[in-house]
Amino acid sequence: MPTLDRSGGFPFAPENWDQEEARKLASREGLELNEDHWDELRALQEYCARHDCNKYSVRELHDALDEKFHDRGGYRFLYRLFPGGPIAQGCKLAGLEPPAGAIDKGFGSVV
Repeated sequence: MPTLDRSGGFPFAPENWDQEEARKLASREGLELNEDHWDELRALQEYCARHDCNKYSVRELHDALDEKFHDRGGYRFLYRLFPGGPIAQGCKLAGLEPPAGAIDKGFGSVV
């Protein structure tokens, strides 16, 4: 269960999540995380903390991310950040279990 009192700019991070470990994992996946990446990871962690992580759907999370990042280009913007999928790869780096169906790289694809 996510905790709401984490420090370091990630107040909704899961207890076992570590920013440096996320950075290392991203590097192994060919990503160099910048502030835009961290913004999405924070958004994923917050969404999971505010909703039952086991009950939300990939569509609900997709729509929430698209709305939150609308001013930056929405889901297209997020796919440029996370080519492995904004939800699948994003959840992995955020220390979250992705919702069912998120590993389908074609879900919400802009291709």
